[in-house]
Amino acid sequence: MLRDYIKILINVSITFLTKYLKFITLSYWLFYGETMTGSTKRKLRLENKKKKMAALMDIVKLNEYDRVQKNKHAKIEDSVIMKPLKEPSLKKLKTENHINEDDTKLEPLPPPLIGDLGPSGKPKLEGEEFKELKKMLREKTQKTRNVPQLRLRELGTNASVNIEINDRVPLFLSDLQHLIMYSQIGVHSPYSPARWCALEKYSKLINTNLLIVENASLYHFSAHESMFPFLSSTFEHKVEMITPSSYNSDIVKDLSMVPLTGTQMKKFQNNFGSLEKAVLNSNEVFDTVKNFFPIEEPEIVEKLPTNKSLPANDKFSRTELLLSGWQMVEENFPLPIKGLMERKYTGYVLTKDKYKHVTPFSPMYAIDCEMCRTSTGELELTRISCVNEKLEVFYDTLVKPDNEIVDYLTKWSGINKKMMQNVSKKLKDVQEDLKKLFPDDVILVGQSLANDLHALKMMHPYIIDTSVIYNITGDRSRKSKLQTLAREFLKEKIQVSHHGHCSTEDSLACMKLLQLRLRKHLYYGDAVMGGVKNDLRTYPEMGTSQFATSMLRQCVKVDKKASVIGVDEIGLKYKFYVDKGEQKEVENISCSSKKSNKEVVRLYCDSLKSYSLNIAHVRVADNQLEGTNCKIFKNLDKWVKEMYEHSTGPSLLMVLFGGQKQANGVCFLQIKKDFL
Repeated sequence: MLRDYIKILINVSITFLTKYLKFITLSYWLFYGETMTGSTKRKLRLENKKKKMAALMDIVKLNEYDRVQKNKHAKIEDSVIMKPLKEPSLKKLKTENHINEDDTKLEPLPPPLIGDLGPSGKPKLEGEEFKELKKMLREKTQKTRNVPQLRLRELGTNASVNIEINDRVPLFLSDLQHLIMYSQIGVHSPYSPARWCALEKYSKLINTNLLIVENASLYHFSAHESMFPFLSSTFEHKVEMITPSSYNSDIVKDLSMVPLTGTQMKKFQNNFGSLEKAVLNSNEVFDTVKNFFPIEEPEIVEKLPTNKSLPANDKFSRTELLLSGWQMVEENFPLPIKGLMERKYTGYVLTKDKYKHVTPFSPMYAIDCEMCRTSTGELELTRISCVNEKLEVFYDTLVKPDNEIVDYLTKWSGINKKMMQNVSKKLKDVQEDLKKLFPDDVILVGQSLANDLHALKMMHPYIIDTSVIYNITGDRSRKSKLQTLAREFLKEKIQVSHHGHCSTEDSLACMKLLQLRLRKHLYYGDAVMGGVKNDLRTYPEMGTSQFATSMLRQCVKVDKKASVIGVDEIGLKYKFYVDKGEQKEVENISCSSKKSNKEVVRLYCDSLKSYSLNIAHVRVADNQLEGTNCKIFKNLDKWVKEMYEHSTGPSLLMVLFGGQKQANGVCFLQIKKDFL
């Protein structure tokens, strides 16, 4: 029994020490491994092996000493005492079955000095070296926990170039703008990037560095990826971006201009009387209008309407209820954007070839569509109804789908087989009808109107959605049904027929709800805005895209410094969106221009450590993109590598290929993590 116990004790001790020494070795490697050369690592491994052997020898000697002392008292003849000078083999340790006759004649050795035993009976490590190791491991763990992290949310993942191209939904440049601002001022940013990504521990970032390559696109990267070895392998996230040129804008404007929030609007209105006066008298407010649709510019810019120049029954301008570009994106409205038109919106058409500017007197038409499921598995248009402001049916027709109907969905659509027997009108006919009937500045009204426009395969710029302007839940993400809204606000019962919904009835309800809102006040019927209780307080998250402020000015409000270096006149463009062309130095913001891309990159890399936000904007000429073996791509990869090497971690690094009219751009994102 005693012999078996001693065997177990020796084996347990050796196993414990082996694992512990492996832990010590691994800890040293984790701490020093990233910065050591090959020869240094080999020396460290040899030293660790020596320490391991010495410690193992001490443990074995201690166990043997205890065993011999016990065997002496028990007068066991085959007691074993280790040789004093012979080191045991790790592979073949001596046991009772391998005894040298001379060993029994040796006196037992004193126990080695290993220290006190802990509560578990295992030896406790002591000494300055062990304390230093614990300190270093603790510091490294703390640094690891504080490293910023960037991860994509669902919308960001859907924009990733790893997604199949037909399923990919690109991001806007304003999404990147929101990430930049959040990386600099965090919760003080007027907009958050939470729509598409999450940046954790942003306050630990030393700086944010962005390299913009104008005229390079996702196509160039995909077709010549082998020429971007560093960019491709180093940057974890790659997302497709809609190029601003596809909607008649430019990179500098979209990146520099931040739409005013409701809080900012109230501030400037209080200080200057109106936003128009703030534009004239303040260098912080800009008047900027951007649109995806071909809207004709008026020859004479008219003043904004006052309450005296409104339709008789309107208490405020109906244009104030129009969905903004942001809301149209959030509500999944089809938009005529390059890339999406060729993939997601194939076959979609505009409601008009050209549009006029919308006014408080622009006509309004409410539309509602009914759909049935066809052999493709998708829902296709089978009926459309449209009513005007006089609550007259303006247009109502059944539509024969291009594919065979397999489910009429009568309970919801109100369509049955008998109704569709003699229908010959097709979707293209409906599109042509509406293009002829709609005025150039018509405002379309509906409940969750994006679904109806997708069914019509049509796009329109001026939208009022009753599911957005009316809300009784107090939560924007929880919408109220049209049936509920009609019951609560119109005191009418709709959608109660056993034969299904009626598109005429639904479109009439939408028009009545809108007219009721116009007769009341701007926030009537909106619990989020306090309108259900007639509380006219301003909702801080609602702003305007017509008026904007400088992104760079926003970023330096919390003890930050920003630098922009552009090629040729690009640097001056950024400066204009800071000081409105007054040529005044703005504190903590530096905007400069260089004659060549090479000069821009050199100065950019040299100044990275001096600013919290660094932007370099270079441009690739069309002739540099010609041919299959383009030298410019290798230069771009080299510039990205230089930016990475000159950046001090932890830093948020971004490379943006701005795109072309024919191809979208791409943004590369990476957190550089330096632990030492």
